[in-house]
Amino acid sequence: MEKLVITGGNRLEGTIDISGAKNAALPLMCAPLLTDEPMTLTNLPRLADISTLCDLLNHLGATVTIAGSSGGAVTGRSMTFDASNIADTVAPYDIVRKMRASIIVLGPLVAREGQATVSLPGGCAIGNRPIDLHLKALEALGADIELEDGYVRASAPNGLVGGTVRFPFVSVGATENILMAAALAKGTSTIENAAREPEIADLANCLIAMGAKISGAGTETITVEGVDRLHGCTYAVMPDRIEAGSYAVAALMTRGNLLLKNARLPDMQVPMDVLSEAGAIVSEEDGGVRVESNGHVQGFNIVTQPFPAFPTDMQAQFMALAAVADGASVITEAIFENRFMHVPELCRLGADITVTGASATVRGVSSLRGAQVMATDLRASMSLALAGLVADGDTVINRLYHLDRGYERLEDKLRGVGAQIERIND
Repeated sequence: MEKLVITGGNRLEGTIDISGAKNAALPLMCAPLLTDEPMTLTNLPRLADISTLCDLLNHLGATVTIAGSSGGAVTGRSMTFDASNIADTVAPYDIVRKMRASIIVLGPLVAREGQATVSLPGGCAIGNRPIDLHLKALEALGADIELEDGYVRASAPNGLVGGTVRFPFVSVGATENILMAAALAKGTSTIENAAREPEIADLANCLIAMGAKISGAGTETITVEGVDRLHGCTYAVMPDRIEAGSYAVAALMTRGNLLLKNARLPDMQVPMDVLSEAGAIVSEEDGGVRVESNGHVQGFNIVTQPFPAFPTDMQAQFMALAAVADGASVITEAIFENRFMHVPELCRLGADITVTGASATVRGVSSLRGAQVMATDLRASMSLALAGLVADGDTVINRLYHLDRGYERLEDKLRGVGAQIERIND
């Protein structure tokens, strides 16, 4: 089993290239299911989740060609998808259980093929994330939904029909699913209380490049005028704002100075505002965002909420920062009810954290100490890596498969800016 060994205490300085966004890439990789023409995506990150979705697309009958690769593991940044022949409309449990985002093949398959059967999804165990919003949205466009033996069966043999979808609360995945489905529905669809994340706008821009008629993406109301068919295109995946934010935290924690190449400040304005409050100097430069420490870390308070507020995917990383800040910080998780599983592991490193309901009070300590820890989910694994960068001695992180789902070449990128970090095979 692979482990990550980090010897803390090194200041990070230099440039880190920010990869394409996992959370944007996955729905974009489902968009080729909407057309019988080839489609090319560039700036794709090399991640386990990307490989998993490739496996699912292959199962459905799509072919995936990776630029610069002779096959096997995902090693390229450009992929061409050809879904001209959908051979199967069933997404099986063995693939879907590995990644929750697999549910977003449901909308495109129903829109194009008139039917789809998708296993109930798996993924990180960070709380209850029901898919009922996805299903009710498809029903609003005329799909018939059945749940049986752990699978969702959706059918619309005569095609989907435009309608109004109003989400009772914001859901990124459900917005993505219904946005793709509505692109081929007959008539006009309105999505109210839609997610506003930059990844939604990225998907909409790709669909527009394929011939879709969409307005309002990035706002609470999206309007989609269905078209008869979509065509192929070449589209570049946006940079990963969560990866960029994670390395920005590393810059401040290590009293460093990092240029996050390709990062876009507007995509992560709120967490960068909190980072500035905590002691970072954040500035835009040509080609990226620079984050520099002013020499100390102050406590702060955050509450996770949907975009444009503070993202839940940055909560664990900022908790690691709070663990070494001066004074106390209060972190409230308002999205997922089970996303404090990294707290016991941070405490193993010497953090002082008290959890009361949905809030964690973090009292900064003068130093952390290395220990054996276990990653519990994707973002928790990054919080442990950040803590290890400043802990005395060696920190050993187990269960790296979580980390590999969302961070491309993490140890290479950190070593390139001065970290002492190594992946070992136990």
